[in-house]
Amino acid sequence: MTTPPAPGLRPLLGMVRLARGRVDGLQQFGDTPQAFLASLAPLLAFPIVGALLLLVSEGPAQAIATLLVAIVLQLSPPVVSHALARLWGREAQWLRYATAFNWCQWALPLAAMALLILLQLALRLGLPEDAADATFILGLASYGLWLNWLLARHGLNLSGGRAAALVTLTNIATVLLALGPRLLVTALG
Repeated sequence: MTTPPAPGLRPLLGMVRLARGRVDGLQQFGDTPQAFLASLAPLLAFPIVGALLLLVSEGPAQAIATLLVAIVLQLSPPVVSHALARLWGREAQWLRYATAFNWCQWALPLAAMALLILLQLALRLGLPEDAADATFILGLASYGLWLNWLLARHGLNLSGGRAAALVTLTNIATVLLALGPRLLVTALG
């Protein structure tokens, strides 16, 4: 019989398993409001620190604008996914899904580093730089979309099509909410 992981390591284990496509990793995440808030805290802490640094170097207007965009980028996915989970009768599963979603955002920088290492090797073997850039962007975007789809599909027990719709709508809403005001100001100004 294997010993269960320490509670503090469970999100890390769940993230690693899900990042590799192992859906049993979902069971490592809590389904309580506290677990969700704990998963959200580090995602908000980094933008707050960044805004404080901008406050010193760029001034309050830039710091506040950057912080607000970062907060919208972090809070839009849970809000949109919760609305869709409710619409589709999956609200009871949403907290675990949202908690796993937040923790799994840390898999993306790790995937980016791994992809960069592979592409550096490919560049040394003669891959053109433009091809490496395109491969990086497409590879990381594809992985991120796949991971989000996997989480939606299994975390909310959705069909493949509904999971794809959730990922698509969440990403579109997030971009519109984060960039919409700036685009509107630019268009009107």
